[in-house]
Order: sequence, then structure tokens, then C-alpha cells
Amino acid sequence: MTEERGKVDLEKSETLPFIEKPFAISDKERESAPENETEGEDGGKDTYCGFWIFKGPSMQRFATEHMYVILYGLAGCVMTMTFAYFNGTITTLEKRYKIPTKVSGIISVGNDISTMLTAAILGYYAGHRHRPRWMGIGLLTIVAFCLLTSSLHFLYGAGEDALQLTREFGQVNETLTNQERDKKLCQPTAGGCVQEEVGLWVPQVFLFAAQLISGVGQALFYTLGIAYMDDNTSKAKTPAMLSMSTFLRMLGPAIGYSLAAVCLRLYIEPTLEPLIGQEDPRWLGAWWLGWLVLAAITLVSAILLFMFPKQLPSARKRRLQLKQDERKQSLPLNERSLADMMKTVKKLSKNKVYVYNTMASILYFFGYMVYWIFTPKYIETQYRQSAAMATMATGTVALGFSAAGILISGYVISKYKPSARAMAAWNAIVDFVTVAGILCYVAIGCEGSDRLNTLTTLSAGNSCSASCHCDYVHYAPVCSADNITFISACHAGCSERTKDALGRTIYTGCECLGSSSLNSEPESQFAVDGTCPVDCFNEFLIFLGVMCFLKLVGASSKSTNLLLALRCMPPDEKTFALGLGSMAASLLGFIPSPIFFGWLIDNYCLVWGKTCSNKGNCWLYDTKSMRYALNLSAAFFIFLGGFLNIAVWYHAKNLKIFDEEESSPKDSLKNKEVEMKTIDSNPE
Repeated sequence: MTEERGKVDLEKSETLPFIEKPFAISDKERESAPENETEGEDGGKDTYCGFWIFKGPSMQRFATEHMYVILYGLAGCVMTMTFAYFNGTITTLEKRYKIPTKVSGIISVGNDISTMLTAAILGYYAGHRHRPRWMGIGLLTIVAFCLLTSSLHFLYGAGEDALQLTREFGQVNETLTNQERDKKLCQPTAGGCVQEEVGLWVPQVFLFAAQLISGVGQALFYTLGIAYMDDNTSKAKTPAMLSMSTFLRMLGPAIGYSLAAVCLRLYIEPTLEPLIGQEDPRWLGAWWLGWLVLAAITLVSAILLFMFPKQLPSARKRRLQLKQDERKQSLPLNERSLADMMKTVKKLSKNKVYVYNTMASILYFFGYMVYWIFTPKYIETQYRQSAAMATMATGTVALGFSAAGILISGYVISKYKPSARAMAAWNAIVDFVTVAGILCYVAIGCEGSDRLNTLTTLSAGNSCSASCHCDYVHYAPVCSADNITFISACHAGCSERTKDALGRTIYTGCECLGSSSLNSEPESQFAVDGTCPVDCFNEFLIFLGVMCFLKLVGASSKSTNLLLALRCMPPDEKTFALGLGSMAASLLGFIPSPIFFGWLIDNYCLVWGKTCSNKGNCWLYDTKSMRYALNLSAAFFIFLGGFLNIAVWYHAKNLKIFDEEESSPKDSLKNKEVEMKTIDSNPE
């Protein structure tokens, strides 16, 4: 299923089942077959490359299995780039539009909602039409997703908070700037609440609508693309083809996160000079810039996919060698009805390998989804790294190990051709190893960060700052002489501000400093602009090492999971079964997981950015409690999925993954009888 979506991600189509029934017709039968069944005109047109003015005999040489796998992998790479870029910039979006984490979790599942509603239906009907062109249409919806998301910046600009932190704003609006800075100081009377500069729901609706649109494209691309690959390649080549396409697709999150890291290093308004550094929690990067690049690349990918034929010439040649009765197993499109679809659903529900593999995948996705979406946020809050550093580590470094895991597993499967049971057993082992790694996450905390958050909360709740009326003061942290961070100069009780010889803003007359420390001498009652320094880099490197190991191990099970998915169902049910599995994964895994974990993360928020209409986004978390709750919850769901993979292992004993293409003609009848018995033993 979809990778690190990654919505990530993005691997939602990886769900279950089948055994092929090879049968070669004799030369006599082939000679007596109608001409249009062997080389017919309709079949010939179905194998032509190109469309509109982009066609011709010179393009026909590109209609090959290898070219499709490369292009499908690259197009998948572009798609996963978009989802990774969204995940990499999600914390910046929360700060810019004051979005709580649980709401951003709801926004991020918009694509899964539309995938759930459309995957099965599109897979059932579009699966028998021109699949590459439908996949191209899916990519065009991703272009719309990119443009709609980036349009928020052009509608609302960088925002007043971000502009106030630039040198140009201070030069043009010096009086206004001084007034804003004075609001951070201790106030004798209660001030008014902070008005929203944009409508509370408008940006959120924009982002959610864009995600809904992208889900349709995701459903078309993955559901049809994998089935098209399996139908147009020989079964012996499928593992290598899947590994190659998945490897190319895994490059997408790495590139997407890297692009996010580059963009976030630029200030949200690149033409202005910011007065704060990237490490400052108030820093907002140019999140909107990458969407324009992604829209252009996706458009090119869509055009290239449009050029592929309905079926590859090599696949048509193989298909003509199968018995004519096999064509009758699949109903023509105009005879397909809702009743037929429900019969197929009932049949699949009795396929134990399909059901258990789907359920195991759903539980794994439910538990691991939080790391696909919120890992940059986790690194920022737990280990005090900048948004650019967190995004770069999540994408470039960690996902490189995912790509390596996919290549290694593809090589091993192609060379040794393990049985279905061996693949299911490996999936279970991967689940339990992942649980062990997540438990290591619990132990990898930064004591300095945990202590800083606790002291900041205590300083915010002292009686001294209550007399300064700081309820609606913006989050603008200051550091006291004894290394305690206060939410703002107001919370520290500071009454004056000045600048030192280095140009740093110094707040003096901070009466609340004495209430939070043993040192209450007047000369110590000052604070420096910015958070107190905390060194969590060593802990961050340990976390990164464990994460890379889990990425390597986890990626090795993607090909095995998908091969089980493709082989435990009849060929005429393949596209629909993948779509149905994708719908189930969205409904039970991809949609509720980000909402649940977003709510869980918000539960451990210590400092909210209050406004007149809502509590805004969270600026500070109880990192220790959040680390325990988040990781233990994720480990629980993945642990349950491991037991379901054991059930897959038990029921997959008769499942055939590879064809014996090397068998001699003398053995073909014997092989066919064995295969028919295997199919008859498969639950109906």
C-alpha cells in the first residue's frame, strides 16, 4: 500500500490476493481463432503509444514493461513528494494559520476520505478502461491539490505576526513596531484579546478541500497502476518490477522532505530580512514555494502517463496464449452492475488470506501513521531542532534507509523466490521488531527539554505574572539569568526593554524572576529575548539511528505484503480487491489514526496561542508525557497487527506466488492440475 504518505503513504493500495491459472492454447486453436483475437485491429490500437499530437511509430518502442515500471515509479515518486512536502511543512502551517494539531490531523486525512469513497468504485469500473489515461487524470488532480494549497499564501500573505519580525516592517512602521513590542511587557490593565487576521475556518477549509481532491488522484493512480503492472508483466518478473517501482517511489518522500527543508530555510516572505533565526520557534519558512515546483513536475508526469497504451504489446502476446475461456471469466464493462460488485465483495470476505492481510495492514498503518505525518513535529518538540533540520532528517536521511530496504528485499525475493508462508512470517517479524524500536523511542528523551518545558509552565502560572494581565500576549519567549524560559517578557514581569552592545533585546525590571528562583537580586532581574539554550543533539542522533533502522526493516516488508495481496485473488477481481482494500484501510486506518494522535498530542499542550475566537496553535508541550503516550499507543496497534500476520501465515499454506515458467511442456498438464486443485481449495 502507499508509502510514507510519505500520506505518505501512500501505500494504501497494498491489500491482497490470488493464484494465476496458466493455460497455453494449441497452434491449431490459434490458427482457427478469429483474426481480431490474435492480431485484430482493436487489439492493435490498444497497444499504440501516445495521444492527440503526441503519437507516432517512433514512440512505439517505449511501450515496454521496463519503461512502464520506470515511469510509474517516477510518477509515484512525484506523488509521494507532494504528501511528504505537506507533512514537512505542517508545523509551519499550524503556526501561520493558528491550527491545533488535532485539526491538522483532520485536514491530513482529507485525501483518505475521498480515497475511501472512490477507490472501490473507480477500481471496479475504470479498471477495465484505459488505465494509464485514468492514472494521468489522477495526477492532474494532484496538480490541482498543489495549486489550491499554495493559493492560501497569495490570498492572505505572510501574516502580520511574521511581518513584525522583519527589519523592513520596523523601518516603515517604527511607531507601530514600538507599540507591539510594548505589549509584550507587563501591563497595568487587562488588554484586549488578539483578533484573527484571517477567518478561523477559511484556511482550514482550503487545506481540507485540497486534500479531498488529491485523494481521488491517489485512488486512481495506485489502484489502477499496480493492477496494470501485474497484468502486463510476467509473474516471475513481478517481484523485481514491484521493488524497482517502489524504490523509485520511495525517493519521493526523501526529495519532498528535502524540498521542504530548503524552502523552510527561507523566510516566509523571502524578499524581507527577518530579525530572528531559524532556531527561534516563531520562525516561519516559505512553505508555499515548493507547491509551485511540485505542480509543474506533476503536470509533466501526467502527460507522460497519458501516452502509455491500454495494454503493452508483450502482455497482449502472452494473453493470446491463454485459453479463450479465461476471457469469459470477466464480465464486459456494460454488463457490470451493483449486484455483481456485491457478489464480489461477499466472495472476497470469505478469502481468509485477503481479510487477515488487510486487517494486519490496517493495524500497522494505524500505529505507524503518526510517524509518517508528525515525525518532523516530534523532532522539533522533543529534541529542540529547527523545522528545516527536522524535515531534512525525516526525509533525506531516514528514507534513504527505506529505499535500501526495498531494494534488498526485492533482490532476495527475486533470487530465492520464498513461499507465501515465508513472506507472511517475515511480515509478522517486521511488526514485532518495529514494536521493539518504538519502545526504544520512549527511552530516548532529552532531559534538558523536559526540564525546560516544566519550568516554563511553572513560571507562567506564578501569581506575579497574573498581575501583569498576560492572557493574550503573543508567545515571545525570553530567557532569565538563571536559565529559565518565560513565555514572554510580560510573564516575567518585565517593565522595560533595551538593547545591549551586541544588538540583543534585553528586558529589565523583571519582578517575577525572583519568584521562580532563589536569586532575587535586582541586578539579576533581566531577561534576554529568545528561549534558553538546550542541547539535545546527542539524543537526536540516537533517535535518528533507531528511526533509520526501523525504516530499513519496515520497508523490507512492503514487497512481501503486496505480493500476498496480488496473489490471493482471481485476476478479474484484482483491481476491485485492491480498491476495496484501499477503502477499508482509509476508513479504519488512515482516517482515524491522524485524528486520534492529533488529539493525543494536543492533550499534552502546555501553552496555547490564545485569540478572541479560539485557543489557536500550541507553542509548548509536556514532552515527557507526550513521548510516553504517543509511542506506547502506536506500539500497541502494531503489536496486534503482528498477530494477524501470524494468521496470514497459517492460511497461506496453499497460496502460490510464482509461476514455474521453467517447467517443460511434458510437465505442463501436471502443473495445471496442481494449480486447479489449489484454486479449488481457496475459500470462496
